[in-house]
Amino acid sequence: MPPRIRLRPRALCVRASHPASPIGATYASLATATTPAPPIEQTIRSTPPVLRYPPTQPPSHKPPEVRKTQLHRQYQSLLKSSPLILLFQHNNVKAVEWMAIRRELAIALQKLEDELAKQGREGTALAEQVKIQVIQTNIFASALRVVEFFQPEEGTMDHAQPPTDPRTPTSAQVPQTTNVPEDERFTHGLSRRAWEAASNRKLKLELEPLLSGPLAVVAFPTVSPQHLKTVLSILSPSPAFPAPKRRTNPDYHEPAVQSGLQKLMLLGARVEGKVFDTEGTRWVGGIEGGLDGLRAQLVHVLQGVGGGLASALEGASRSLYFTVEGRRMDMEEKEKGDKTE
Repeated sequence: MPPRIRLRPRALCVRASHPASPIGATYASLATATTPAPPIEQTIRSTPPVLRYPPTQPPSHKPPEVRKTQLHRQYQSLLKSSPLILLFQHNNVKAVEWMAIRRELAIALQKLEDELAKQGREGTALAEQVKIQVIQTNIFASALRVVEFFQPEEGTMDHAQPPTDPRTPTSAQVPQTTNVPEDERFTHGLSRRAWEAASNRKLKLELEPLLSGPLAVVAFPTVSPQHLKTVLSILSPSPAFPAPKRRTNPDYHEPAVQSGLQKLMLLGARVEGKVFDTEGTRWVGGIEGGLDGLRAQLVHVLQGVGGGLASALEGASRSLYFTVEGRRMDMEEKEKGDKTE
């Protein structure tokens, strides 16, 4: 074992070589200086812990690296960003059949976009956003319970952020923030509070009877009856929503497409948080002219109500005028009769 060499501090070496030099005295004072004691406030109060996670990814109740947790987060985002969702039940649909169905759906939606662009209705661009995807039924039901029943309190969020901001405040905004998922300040969709709200079995979902078996959903970023009509004519054709004819679209009548569509069954829809059955879904898709046509119908109804109200008020005033005028003429005739007598 080599011998240990003890090194002397530089300050002592300088002082030994230059004992009367001020530089040597300075180095000696630095070498012998001690760190001052911390303030009393720091010894009484503990500093907030350092945040161990980014503000956009707070700790979750379940392990975040598990696929179920990621699917739960994805389904919550899908439910919050899609005001119109169609639910289909599928039974042993093959991968080739799914590919054929998605291809025909994309072609039909793109054709609708081209027609709307010719009519001057540009800016929709929903063809690339409307897709059909297979979901895990149990995880989707749990995510729907979180979206429906979990309402984070406004007091737990930072007032400087808008109420729609899903981020959890950092430790600088909320003091004494911990790094454990059980912290009550966490109000995101995967927090423990959200899990407790979703675990309350006394609360019933309107879609609960439909959430059974293998499911697939078609999500729309906005409520568009025209796009809904196109999707229904491809995935669930009916007399009100006829399928494309063989002459106009021969690819739609291929065996892969038809065999896959026979294994799909429309269950219902979720429109603006409300549940619609198959008849209600077809009613939404059958609105003539889409939302513009619905607005025109509403304006026509309001005009009719206004015209009826105006005619009713006018009739009442007119009847009052005729009554007063008849009474006046009757009194004038009586006065003329008295004068002639």
